[in-house]
Amino acid sequence: MNPTMLQSFHWYTPGESTFYEELAKRAEYLKDLGITQVWMPPAYKSAGGGYSVGYDPYDLFDLGEFDQKGTIPTKYGSKEQYIKACKALQEKGIGVIADIVINHKAGGDELERFHAVKVDPSNRQQNLSEPFEIESYTKFTFPGRGNTYSDFVWNFTCFSGVDYAEGQGDGIFQIIHDHGEGWEEVIGDEKGNYDYLMYNDIEHRNPNVRQELNYWGKWYHDQIFFDGVRLDAVKHQSPDFYKEWLNNLRSNTGKNLFAVGEYWAPGHLPLLLDYIEATEGCMSLFDSSLHHNIHTASVSGEAYDLRRIFDDTLVSTLPLLSVTLTDNHDTQPLQQLEAPVEPWFKPIAYALILLRKDGYPCVFEPDVFGAVYKDHGKDGQEYEIFLDKVPGIEALLRARKDYAYGEQTDYFQDANCLGWVRHGDKEHSGCAVVLSNKDAYQKPMEMGTLYAGKIFYDSMGHSKEKITVGQDGWAQFSCPAGGVSVWVVQE
Repeated sequence: MNPTMLQSFHWYTPGESTFYEELAKRAEYLKDLGITQVWMPPAYKSAGGGYSVGYDPYDLFDLGEFDQKGTIPTKYGSKEQYIKACKALQEKGIGVIADIVINHKAGGDELERFHAVKVDPSNRQQNLSEPFEIESYTKFTFPGRGNTYSDFVWNFTCFSGVDYAEGQGDGIFQIIHDHGEGWEEVIGDEKGNYDYLMYNDIEHRNPNVRQELNYWGKWYHDQIFFDGVRLDAVKHQSPDFYKEWLNNLRSNTGKNLFAVGEYWAPGHLPLLLDYIEATEGCMSLFDSSLHHNIHTASVSGEAYDLRRIFDDTLVSTLPLLSVTLTDNHDTQPLQQLEAPVEPWFKPIAYALILLRKDGYPCVFEPDVFGAVYKDHGKDGQEYEIFLDKVPGIEALLRARKDYAYGEQTDYFQDANCLGWVRHGDKEHSGCAVVLSNKDAYQKPMEMGTLYAGKIFYDSMGHSKEKITVGQDGWAQFSCPAGGVSVWVVQE
């Protein structure tokens, strides 16, 4: 079966600890759609307690088991519910992708005093002060968990920087200690050095920290037996650290675990390629360059030349390491990296990532199930957002599961209409895909003489007509204006 990932949550997924149970109930349906792996939300206790999405991690060993940060379960549920949900998915042959957030920690338990320098937020290489003593919440003792699972105590030597200092106001403070000179080396020169992102930035050069994170990775695997990992904020972490951490994790578990990193650099493919080179191809990356093109196409309408949709993308350069997507929790409306794909273009976007031979597609949960939420925009106003499920998403997913196999022939001659054929393999019939960002089209394409006399229908339901492939293997395949049709064999 073609691999297909589902991001099972979004930034505004309802709380009240019901998520895991609801996801477990969906396991059979997800299997039927052709989902092969599910990316779970960050499962550990965060500084925001039962309200946290999970990207402000407090205690990596608390998967909803201990009374910490005002709650025992996380926003998503208890550890017991988490384990049951993972088992429910795995019993249906669906792999579990664990979200790994080890760039930073938040919600420290005790203040500590240490020396630091204040740096320019727009250029972290530029000091704004001489070294001076500050106080910050850098000691993590986990009083609700104690020494269960681990007796490691995090203190200021485990961090490279903080964004809070008692009585100092806003700022970024680089901690002075012996583990390394300055920030860790990262790819690119954004903000001078973008090692520091938020909260207490973990110092991965500290050998005690590396040892603890290696131990935790194996411990975490043995709780839910995850099948892969999604690595948060790799842009802000040393490539050398993740090469070592992933190698140890794979060695310690005896599994060649799948890994995908989040290096968000829209329109900057060279940075993605540099990171892949620095990590020696040990992980895939989300194709933020393709997402940038898809977003641009969706807001540009018929003015966008669809023949350029794959220009300067990871999927066109290193397809085996590209995880393609339409949207995620960071790009959805009201989020920091807001760049949603316009609804009219979503079916086209999903055809482009689901029905072609290159890339590993990741489907966003609201696009399958819809979502409604409220939050404040950058202007301070409250908005109510309605994310409708993508029309025809089930048909597109099932077409990937049942028909998107074999060699691919592209028909990319027209700026406003793309077409391609998947010729099928020994076990699967192929399909013909036609899409347009302007008018309705008919496109002549060759399915091959193996399909001569075969009748095709539009599995998206846009056309009621049937098409018979000629004796020469060719046929005229149509699509609606501003839409996509997927033509498959009538059995």
